[in-house]
Amino acid sequence: MTTLTLPQPGSLLRLSDLTLLGVAVVWGTSYGVAKGALAFYPVLGFLAVRFILTFVLLLPALLRAKGRQRMDAVRAGLPLGALMLGIFLCETFGVAHTQASNAAFLISLCVVFTPFVEWWLLGHRPARAMFVFAGISLLGAALLSGGLAGQFGLGDGLMLTAAVLRAITVCQTSKLTRRSSAPALALTAVQAGVIGFGSLLLALLMPGELPPLPLDSAFWLTSAYLVLGCTVFAFFAQNWALQRTSPSRVALLTSSEPAFGALFAVLWLGEGLSITGWLGGGLIVMAALWTTARRG
Repeated sequence: MTTLTLPQPGSLLRLSDLTLLGVAVVWGTSYGVAKGALAFYPVLGFLAVRFILTFVLLLPALLRAKGRQRMDAVRAGLPLGALMLGIFLCETFGVAHTQASNAAFLISLCVVFTPFVEWWLLGHRPARAMFVFAGISLLGAALLSGGLAGQFGLGDGLMLTAAVLRAITVCQTSKLTRRSSAPALALTAVQAGVIGFGSLLLALLMPGELPPLPLDSAFWLTSAYLVLGCTVFAFFAQNWALQRTSPSRVALLTSSEPAFGALFAVLWLGEGLSITGWLGGGLIVMAALWTTARRG
């Protein structure tokens, strides 16, 4: 008779770390993929398409959830979805009003903000090593993006706001899901619904943001990748991991996203990267790998 051996806590921690690195990989590729999709459709309309498709895809998981599980998913998903809608809006319009290097540097400040937000919202101070690794990751992001140059304008302020919202969202997700019975897919469905229908409402209020849907196959292929990889998998994985590890660890591991994005841009899009950029990307990845190697 075969005995089933349950994973030990350390195994679950290691699995959550690797899952979060997977999230960083797909999110890193999302910039180049989304750029291609936006050539066919406006920003708000595309966000509506992406997240409403995600909601429809995950709706069966929400409907299959039992009464209390469904209520927990709605109770946590509505505020978290509103925060994430704010993040997507700030990031999208922020990039439109600032340089890409400024945007990459400012959004990476989420890594530095998260331990302090965690301390503020959850009431416990992260380990000292988390602050060290966060600092190394931030230095890497600065080198990768070329640092913050020029004057601080509207776009920079929006990216800074997005970084703060990311840190708050990570901590609030941990806080709201630790004792929640909501399945991760049901929670993701609610979040996607808030983002998708919120974007649709905003698109209806803004002229030119909701033209007829494109028929080009490239648009729908990129949309499918963003829905399945960068939304369904990534949101589910982050919600699952936040029930098993700390918000600072989540923020730090997903902060390797810029390095994977740069690698994707070089190998797939044919873009160039300076030696300083490679050094910065290496620091980010090393910080993430050091975090993965730490237990507890």
